[in-house]
Amino acid sequence: MTEPEFDLHLKAPLEVIAERQALAERVCQELHRAGLPVYRGDLSGGPHSQPGVDVHVTPFTDGGVYVDWGTDAGLRDPALDLFAQGIDYSNPPPILRHYNTVLNHMQAALMGILVSAGFEVAEPDKHGHGSMVQVKDFRL
Repeated sequence: MTEPEFDLHLKAPLEVIAERQALAERVCQELHRAGLPVYRGDLSGGPHSQPGVDVHVTPFTDGGVYVDWGTDAGLRDPALDLFAQGIDYSNPPPILRHYNTVLNHMQAALMGILVSAGFEVAEPDKHGHGSMVQVKDFRL
C-alpha cells in the first residue's frame, strides 16, 4: 500500500524567506511614508484584520511579497455576503460594484506608488490573488 500524494506547496529556503521579509519591511516603510495605513497581515491578526494596506510574505517556493488593500468591514462584509446569496454577475448590486471599484482603484494606486518608490511590481493572476499586487524587487 502506498502513501497518498498531496499537492502541498513546498517552503522556500530560509534565506529566500529572509529576503522577502526584508523586502516586505521596506515596502511597509515606503507606503507609510506615502501616508497610507499599513500593517503586516502575516505577522498580526491575519489578512484584512483592519482597513488599510496589508503587506504579507508567503513562505512557499512560488510565493513572495504581496500587497493588498483592505476596506473597512462596513463595505467589505455586505459586499462579500452577497456572494453567499448568489448574484447576477452581469448586473451586480451597487454595493458590490462599489467594493470592486474601490479595490481596483487602490490596486492601481498601490502599484503606482510602489513603482515610483523604486519597487518592481506585477499584477498576479486575479483568480488566485484578487486585487493584490506582487512586489518582486527593489531597484534603486
